[in-house]
Amino acid sequence: MADRGSDSGDSSSDADVSSVMGFSGFGKKARTFDLEAMFEQTRRTAIERSQRVLEEREKQDAEASSGEPSASRKQDSDVIGPPLPPALGAQTDDDEDEEDDDDDVVGPPLPPGYKHSTADNDDDDDMTDEEDDNPVKKIPDTHEITLQHGSKSVSALALDPSGARLVTGGYDYDVKFWDFAGMDAALHAFRSLQPCECHQIRSLQYSVTGDVILVVAGNSQAKVLDRDGFQVLECIKGDQYIVDMANTKGHTAMLNDGCWHPKIKEEFLTCSNDGTVRTWDLNSEKKHKSVFKPRSQQGKRVIPTCCTYSRDGKLIAAGCQDGTIQIWDRNLSVHTKFHCRQAHAAGSDTTCLTFSYDGVTLASRGGQTRRCFLTDCCFSPDDKLLLTGTSLTITTLLGTCEHYVNTVCLALCVKAQQIVKCSVSLYECEVFLSCNCADGCFLNRTDCCFSPDDKLLLTGTSVKKDEGNGKLLFFERESLQKVYEIEVADAGVVRCLWHPKLNQIMVGTGNGLAKVYYDPVKSQRGAMLCVVKSKRKEKHAETLTQDYIITPHALPMFREARQRSTRKQLEKDRLDPVRSHKPEPPVSGPGRGGRVAAHGGTLSSFIVKNIALDKTDDSNPREAILRHAKEAAENPYWVAPAYKQTQPEPLFAEEEEEEVDEDQPEWKKRKI
Repeated sequence: MADRGSDSGDSSSDADVSSVMGFSGFGKKARTFDLEAMFEQTRRTAIERSQRVLEEREKQDAEASSGEPSASRKQDSDVIGPPLPPALGAQTDDDEDEEDDDDDVVGPPLPPGYKHSTADNDDDDDMTDEEDDNPVKKIPDTHEITLQHGSKSVSALALDPSGARLVTGGYDYDVKFWDFAGMDAALHAFRSLQPCECHQIRSLQYSVTGDVILVVAGNSQAKVLDRDGFQVLECIKGDQYIVDMANTKGHTAMLNDGCWHPKIKEEFLTCSNDGTVRTWDLNSEKKHKSVFKPRSQQGKRVIPTCCTYSRDGKLIAAGCQDGTIQIWDRNLSVHTKFHCRQAHAAGSDTTCLTFSYDGVTLASRGGQTRRCFLTDCCFSPDDKLLLTGTSLTITTLLGTCEHYVNTVCLALCVKAQQIVKCSVSLYECEVFLSCNCADGCFLNRTDCCFSPDDKLLLTGTSVKKDEGNGKLLFFERESLQKVYEIEVADAGVVRCLWHPKLNQIMVGTGNGLAKVYYDPVKSQRGAMLCVVKSKRKEKHAETLTQDYIITPHALPMFREARQRSTRKQLEKDRLDPVRSHKPEPPVSGPGRGGRVAAHGGTLSSFIVKNIALDKTDDSNPREAILRHAKEAAENPYWVAPAYKQTQPEPLFAEEEEEEVDEDQPEWKKRKI
């Protein structure tokens, strides 16, 4: 109460002060809210609304049970216009309940007697699901562009992770850079270079960040280039006279393959004919990082022909010339972690190794062999069961010789630390085009790769010259049956690459072409950026094509504007020393502008001038020496004082005449 009294006193005092000062109050008064009253009002409003809704629902239920139409329905059924026929009106009343249950339909009303069926929609949904599950529908092959690399085989392809630039290398020693965003419809490379001089390019690959490129050629030193083609690193060459290759700092023989680490951007891998697989660090070019030495079953050295990292970067795989596939732990270089002895036929080159995106399947592309098994297997989660399908024996008769594509899919059991090759229930099936010969020999750079969804495996085929077209074949990963093929060119398909982000397929052929397959709907960026641009027009010098009549005395109102051409302007600019950047002529005279003339006042120019003006004839050396004989006799200084006491008078040797023997041959006689 005391507080209230004090508050009332303060308010009364404020009112007195305001009346005396002549204003109504001290500033704008803040609004006050009674929260309890507001909550009470909201509670009452909610109760009233709930009661109203419940009464309406009870009323509708009662009308529906008695069969009488509700007032609301009668109001909704009011139709503007003439009354409907009795038959149609009855039918409309019968269908009102079904129409209320259905969703609002956009479009004209359905005809009488039509009953909506969801079977068609279900079938459409099923077809859509089947198209989504069918990996063949995801192959981008509706459109293609052709990039002219050269006249020889395109043996290497690389695309950066973002898909902006493509790099091609071939047997013509050239490496060409293609920028999809910078190219126009002419499809020209923006840079061409020979990083390894006269060595064939064997492998190209961008790093995981896309800032550098690994170049593996036919020499023993791999190179690393930046995005513009400038050299960043060159690996050191090893000592070829050391027996143990682990003690050398680098490779000593021709390189075969190389790749970047999928997780570490500074590490890359190479394999060579010296029988080693080496890892390198981008920051240390003086020595390799580690060495892996493949061995045959007898413990002898074998040559690795291809190498790769696993998707997680923990394993290193190498395919060897004895037909084996050997896999090491990246941190343990002594013993192999997985070993498949009979992956390919002995003596055939394994040209490609690639891991699937899930990391459990390894695909290898090999050379000719008498029999090849295509298998796929996997382990149960507890590593106790091995699941496998049937193996495929590829047999195709080509003349009097059989050629087979040697591709093996292997499953890796990490816990069991072993590699298993399945071969059960053999049956013959022509799923691969078996001719892998070009000009009588197999293309030793043909590779394979997985689709981005890991459901398809694609590889290329080789053909003899003028005996068919090279094809790009697609196989189902689970059953390894051919599901699709694309005819590429009249030469063998050497390299193939399916970029996961762009969803575009790059193919390198044996006749120097690089083709890009894409779909405007399924693909993104890449080749679609350059095909929409028009070709740049060449700039030609303008010339006057029409006769021009010169009328110098015509009135200004009738005088025609003089036609100008760039050719005349260029001629005028040529005469202008400033615009044409004319070099300064040599200075004549004593010199000016800080420049010394040819005969200036310097000591060097004076000496040169006097030497040039000296007309003394020194053509006879004897006379030139005898000129100083008198002075030397009168004033001896060098030689005479040394012999003054021992030989006061000089004594010269007497000349002796040599007897000439006329009997001796002519070639022994002294020539005068």
